Amino acid sequence: MMVDSTDDVIRQAGSVSQSSIETSATNAPSETLIASVKEAFGKELLQLESNHGDLIIRVTKAGYAKAAKITNEELDCDFLSFVSAIDFMPMPVNEDDFNREAAQPTQPKEQTVGVGGGETRFQVFSHVQSTTKHFGITIKVDVCDDPNDTKNFSVASFVDVFPGADWHERETWEMYGIDFIGHPEIRHLYLPGEFEGFPLRKDFPLLARVVKPWPGLTDVEAMPEVKE
Repeated sequence: MMVDSTDDVIRQAGSVSQSSIETSATNAPSETLIASVKEAFGKELLQLESNHGDLIIRVTKAGYAKAAKITNEELDCDFLSFVSAIDFMPMPVNEDDFNREAAQPTQPKEQTVGVGGGETRFQVFSHVQSTTKHFGITIKVDVCDDPNDTKNFSVASFVDVFPGADWHERETWEMYGIDFIGHPEIRHLYLPGEFEGFPLRKDFPLLARVVKPWPGLTDVEAMPEVKE
């Protein structure tokens, strides 16, 4: 029996690996995967799109509560990349868009949302992957617009299925104030326990805005002149 040299084995392995990377990076999600996602989530699936080879789905809160188990057990996703959130409130861009006395943005002119759509100011999104079937799914869920509504300003935790969601959900709670129902120990990850407010909300009053009025796009230092 002829045995390949070490160089041959390395060369072949590198070739296969590169081919797999190119295939997974360029191929759109298969029709089989799309059909499986639609069947698994049923009426809880609100929107489905493809972006850079991955699926992006938006589901109801009930669908999100089942998403970890569905993606893990029915779709063979065995790895969680991240859990995070986004605040779609537009940032002020000039003096007219800012209330100097309150150091708060004025009423947003128009709210825009990303791929997968959305109907609320806040969204939570998680990304899971199948390391055996080489695909990823981003799962988005709308969160109520009122952060003071403690009952509804929350989503289900993924920790029971994906233990790695622990720190991601703690960080999201800490930065946005969104609660994760079922998380075993929601507490501060980066900030001191006595810290007040949620820094990644667009209406969080930054100290710089209080001390110095928001100048908008005009507050940009001139680039130094290049001496020839």
